[in-house]
Amino acid sequence: MLIKGRVWQFGNDVDTDVIIPARYLNTSDPEELARHLMESIDRDFSRKVRAGDIIVAGKNFGCGSSREHAPIAIKAAGIQGVIAKSFARIFYRNAFNIGLPIFESYDASEKIKNADEIEIDADSGIIKNITRKEEYKANPIPPFMQELIVAGGLVEWTKKKLKVGS
Repeated sequence: MLIKGRVWQFGNDVDTDVIIPARYLNTSDPEELARHLMESIDRDFSRKVRAGDIIVAGKNFGCGSSREHAPIAIKAAGIQGVIAKSFARIFYRNAFNIGLPIFESYDASEKIKNADEIEIDADSGIIKNITRKEEYKANPIPPFMQELIVAGGLVEWTKKKLKVGS
């Protein structure tokens, strides 16, 4: 799986309430959630982000409450992946459950800058910064987890497997 896009950079400890503020949790509509993505940091973020963009952040991305709304809002906004130094464990699991690829890479998090164009090879874990002509390493996404992403998440993957088995 190859992911290529423009970067939006965020800092450390971006919690789920910053990703999608709690006042919007009265809906589970992905498009509505996407309209409020990161508005605590940048009020106009949802209007500026384009399908195919990538978030790069510092340590502990997705900390805070265990709400699945956070990765859903990111994915629904068209963000195709997140790179961070580290992720909160529940966010990590929720991201794969809804089909959002995420990558842990200290070097990429430190060196990639806002608006850089990057390319991520999920099979090898190689992240290429096209803008800066640099390369970083992340843990590759195992084939099973890539199947979850391609299927659109755990629920869709399970539906597909049940359909094949019947």
